[in-house]
Amino acid sequence: MVSEVTLDIQPDAERLAAAAADYIATRVRAKPDLSILVATGNTPMPAYAELARRVAVGAVDFSRVTAVQLDEYLGVSGSDPRSLWGWMERSFVEPLGITRAVRLEDPAQFEAEIARLGGLDLAILGLGPNGHLGFNEPPSQPDAPTRTLELTPASLASNAAYWGELAVPTGAITAGMDVILAARACLLLVSGAHKRAILRAALEGPQTPAVPASFLRRTALTVIADGAAWT
Repeated sequence: MVSEVTLDIQPDAERLAAAAADYIATRVRAKPDLSILVATGNTPMPAYAELARRVAVGAVDFSRVTAVQLDEYLGVSGSDPRSLWGWMERSFVEPLGITRAVRLEDPAQFEAEIARLGGLDLAILGLGPNGHLGFNEPPSQPDAPTRTLELTPASLASNAAYWGELAVPTGAITAGMDVILAARACLLLVSGAHKRAILRAALEGPQTPAVPASFLRRTALTVIADGAAWT
């Protein structure tokens, strides 16, 4: 299956954030009640901050958007500093004035809620160092459902940078590959030279469960990366 892949290489992380904000804002203006699957992690944060700035000056309105949680650690409450729900609320939901959000707690209920929304309009994604999307760790088939799982050593190592002295939970729940790949559009944000090899594998290598992100080529995919992640 072949998709339309748009590759947008920006000179640096600041321009990446502006381009990502442009893309997301354009889609919200075209469909104000957009349903958006929201990645956390460091890469999208400047884009979310730029969107919040635009909301504050009335350049775009997110009040009818539904934010959908991409992934979460098991065994953490919403008030835990490691909670990805809390991170999404602080960085995306509250600054953008969003009043509707879908929390990922139970796989069956989550997928039922996505169905009630009519599916996802947009999935905002980061690229894991081992090619994971959300916490769809390799190997993940394209029809892998929303589920709980144990994190790989690569994901534990990359997540440790977020939490300082706090331990990274070893279990997680993630929106399934089936949910992500069914989104009407996907936006993959990639920054830094350490992502260069896995980005090339995702876009130019075989579509394989060993690199879950490679299956994004089956979607209407836009990749915005900085020069360090591509050249």
